[in-house]
Amino acid sequence: MTEFRRGIRLGIDVGRARVGVARSDPDGVLAVPVETVPRKGEPVRRIAALAAEYEAFEVLVGLPLNLRGEDTPSTTDARRFAEQLASAVPIPVRLVDERLSTVSAHGVLREAGRSQRDSRSIVDQVAAVVLLQQALDVERQSGEPAGPAVSPGQEPA
Repeated sequence: MTEFRRGIRLGIDVGRARVGVARSDPDGVLAVPVETVPRKGEPVRRIAALAAEYEAFEVLVGLPLNLRGEDTPSTTDARRFAEQLASAVPIPVRLVDERLSTVSAHGVLREAGRSQRDSRSIVDQVAAVVLLQQALDVERQSGEPAGPAVSPGQEPA
């Protein structure tokens, strides 16, 4: 086991219409929402700019496997997005299992008294917080980075 790596990480929840972004504090204790990036346009470029702005040392992209741990069309999309992001940033990009992060995010927002319709603009950020917090907890418990590193792929979208 290695020691917990200090530094800011970004968590990314890739959706069809939007990409949720969260960041950790430098000590990796807490994940907080950053913004929701529209999928249209240049989302990879925006996330690369956020990584530079926050001086992140790593980006964690949620991998939406089904409940049996198998790939879905969303899984393929997230992998492709992560590869594009890995080509656009000079820091490691990792894929982390994010099963049920969006479901958990909707639950958190419901408990806060927000309807699903009222939460559309922030649910992706909350899902990014959930997946990033889970990855931080995994690394803290295991001493190893959460998820495999991604090799750079195609040019950024």
